[in-house]
Amino acid sequence: MAILEVQHIEKHFGQTKVLKDINFSLEQGQALAIIGSSGSGKTTLLRCLNFLETPDQGKILVHGNTLFDAADPSTQLEKDIRKKRLHFGMVFQSFNLFPQYTALENVMLAEQLLAKERPDFKERKKEIFKEIEEHGQQLLAKMGLSERAGHYPHQLSGGQQQRVAIARALALSPDILCFDEPTSALDPELTGEVLKVIRSLADQKITMVIVTHEMAFARDVANQVIFMDGGVILEQGDARQVIEHPTQERTKQFLSRYKENQ
Repeated sequence: MAILEVQHIEKHFGQTKVLKDINFSLEQGQALAIIGSSGSGKTTLLRCLNFLETPDQGKILVHGNTLFDAADPSTQLEKDIRKKRLHFGMVFQSFNLFPQYTALENVMLAEQLLAKERPDFKERKKEIFKEIEEHGQQLLAKMGLSERAGHYPHQLSGGQQQRVAIARALALSPDILCFDEPTSALDPELTGEVLKVIRSLADQKITMVIVTHEMAFARDVANQVIFMDGGVILEQGDARQVIEHPTQERTKQFLSRYKENQ
């Protein structure tokens, strides 16, 4: 069974249809890359998955359970959204770190907030927070940032900030890790360090959905690629096959522009 199923998702902003009948599924441990020109609907799709936007039509299922069904109001209750978001770890292109917190504090924050809802929190507060701190340090170590745990975002490079953001997204052990153009805000020399981390997560079989403009990375790391244009999926399939041998004319045009810019 697929870990993620997206069925007939549509999203409108006024009279503009941004997503039109989007369908795909993703297996456990796979990486899906979503490519396409600006304005093709890639980011809106990712925001729908993370419930930052509400689709107008369609369903979203995780592990076979319906998290959202546009035809079923009981799946759209505001009180349930935070719980549903726990299935998805989100890494934004602009890092979105809290400037008043250190790298370690940024990574620990979500776990600390959730811990306060535990029935044993009052009795075990100190022990629980110690466990969360140790977990945060382990995640920063995986990102190669152990020595930066006490640094604030303004003291970190863009690449380091994005790696902190990845550690933060991993902190709650989401089913699916989502990336929205994770290198677009980085200088070229810092892009490689972030892509290396994402590549290592793919090697660890972390399930991922990656909106990216890094075609070579998508070809080499993703299992599947979706090409979007004008709010629809024009082509999808094996990553290397789609990027090296596209069948749709619009996909060919998009990829040829990418190759010209290399």
